Amino acid sequence: MSKYVLDASAVLALLDDELGADRVAAVLMDAVIGTVNLAEVHTKLAERGRFGRQALAELLSVVEEVVPFTEEHAAITGALRTSTAHVGLSLGDRACLALGIALRAQIYTAERLWAKLQLPCDIHLIR
Repeated sequence: MSKYVLDASAVLALLDDELGADRVAAVLMDAVIGTVNLAEVHTKLAERGRFGRQALAELLSVVEEVVPFTEEHAAITGALRTSTAHVGLSLGDRACLALGIALRAQIYTAERLWAKLQLPCDIHLIR
């Protein structure tokens, strides 16, 4: 299985060639994104007027695999609410973290608040 999980913010940084995109590009061969974070990326692309097959092709070209949100991920996501409430993580944030925990993978994100978390996973800030 994958060594890396990409948060929506990391994928968007790569697609937009923002600061940190090089760090994301370096792990793409072994990276996955969860379906919840894929939905977040689709949402951002749609807000920018990029829809449908073109957007999907763009997204899928940058990740090894899209991992479905499972019951295990849902349970971990729910359990993370209490330990992450102090930084106000969204459902999508917690779903990404849950995937990383479940896969025992390193998580790449642009979300600086995640650095404050004490969780059983490695979080790498891309910038």
